Amino acid sequence: MTDNDLRQAIGQVRSEVGKAVVGQDGAVTGLIIALLAGGHVLLEGVPGVAKTLLVRTLSHTLRLQTTRVQFTPDLMPGDVTGSTVYDPRSGSFEFREGPVFTNILLADEINRTPPKTQSALLEAMEERQVSADGETRPLPVPFLVAATQNPIEYEGTYTLPEAQLDRFLLKLVLDLPARETEVEVLARHATGFNPRDLAGAGVSPVLDAAQLADAQAAVRRVTAGADVLGYAVDLVRATRSSPSVRLGVSPRGATALLAASKAWAWLQGFDAITPDHVQAMVLPVMRHRIQLRPEAELEGVSADAILRSIVQQVQVPI
Repeated sequence: MTDNDLRQAIGQVRSEVGKAVVGQDGAVTGLIIALLAGGHVLLEGVPGVAKTLLVRTLSHTLRLQTTRVQFTPDLMPGDVTGSTVYDPRSGSFEFREGPVFTNILLADEINRTPPKTQSALLEAMEERQVSADGETRPLPVPFLVAATQNPIEYEGTYTLPEAQLDRFLLKLVLDLPARETEVEVLARHATGFNPRDLAGAGVSPVLDAAQLADAQAAVRRVTAGADVLGYAVDLVRATRSSPSVRLGVSPRGATALLAASKAWAWLQGFDAITPDHVQAMVLPVMRHRIQLRPEAELEGVSADAILRSIVQQVQVPI
């Protein structure tokens, strides 16, 4: 398939997802960007805004193996990565793969489990492998963690460790829908829509793993000029000197900004990224990578507001 064919197929993916999920176009685009860039995505929103349905529907359109794990306070690391068990028939110990051995791992309500279990995903997310009993086991290709979480103010939630947050390419915020969108949701349910039966809702597979790999290769061919690279670095460094920020974006965040910008540029038909593409990715790439000072939090300043201010202040290359 040509690049244009692949882009048209991804456009069809959007249409298929729209058969089940209404009013979350930005989140759909973010998930597609994460897939194209080979990164992971964190979806935050109050319960009931279709976070889980969105991931399930997208994976259905891609013919990829998907495993869902409900993160709970009693979930153990081995329940995610797998563990070594004794087989009485053979009289030996063997490793049994956990649900992480899949293409898309839907980590549902990831912040409802303690940090010890959350950290079990660190190696899988960064190295695409699981180490156990002195042996390294590679994960399937492609591999993406799509994690959902409730706002941290909600009861029974734990803050994700900084090291894990930094491994998510994007953090997407799903807001409550507008009135007309909510009416459309009810209209679909009134006519028999069943979110547990995607095939019955008319959602059809569009792409497979091989075609997704072709699209990812096309994204990697997107170029970036020295001036745009410098602009991305300036944006990242500005977060470290902001008076409202206690911890700014790391160098890993700069590479994430580049990867996401390349995916967004390719989706729009560009073979090189521009400052506009970088600006479009600043919020989803950086909002979870900065920590605000306590006084800024007390004043009600948000990470998004600080990042928007930085975008306005950093000089754009001509």
